[in-house]
Amino acid sequence: MVKSSSHNITIIGSGYVGMSLATLLSQYHKVTIVDIDKEKVKKINAGMSPVKDSVISDYLKHKDLNLRASSSLGGTIESADIAVIATPTDYDDETRYFDTSSVDMVVEEILQHNSEAVIVIKSTIPEGHTDLLKSKYKTNNIIFSPEFLREGQALQDNLYPSRIVIGSKCTNAKFFATILQEASLKRDIDILFTSSKEAEAIKLFS
Repeated sequence: MVKSSSHNITIIGSGYVGMSLATLLSQYHKVTIVDIDKEKVKKINAGMSPVKDSVISDYLKHKDLNLRASSSLGGTIESADIAVIATPTDYDDETRYFDTSSVDMVVEEILQHNSEAVIVIKSTIPEGHTDLLKSKYKTNNIIFSPEFLREGQALQDNLYPSRIVIGSKCTNAKFFATILQEASLKRDIDILFTSSKEAEAIKLFS
């Protein structure tokens, strides 16, 4: 497969989702991973993984990756073509409430600095939340794309994805799906374009 041109990608959050995706995409694109934890930032910039994943560690050590880390979103997001949000969201079983504050704050900050970037939410969010954000900020540049990763095997699951689900059918959705597909090692990947609500439900029920 002929790879598409290189893009500037900012990923917010260096947990399993963010770190595996940053490692995957930095093989072909300029990736900046942003985390408020300065110790994690130092570790990544020293070529070490902040999460326990042997494949990520191996890639950081042996692959020529275009990857850096920063503790500040401002100054990195202005030039981004794609901004991926991979911050944690907490769910309270008793109240059945999702704390999406980290996602909401990041979306607002991204739009303040760069209204043209494609915003892809990878964090787990309640059904209907993507539509709520698009309506609130009057933009169609926000897409939800769930991840299906195992701790300790996150990069392996990104290299050989069981499927790619994108909660949109717009041009930007196809653009992001292509980038994921090109960076993987699996050639025949089921790619499903759905509404954002369907994609959110797929993640919640998976």
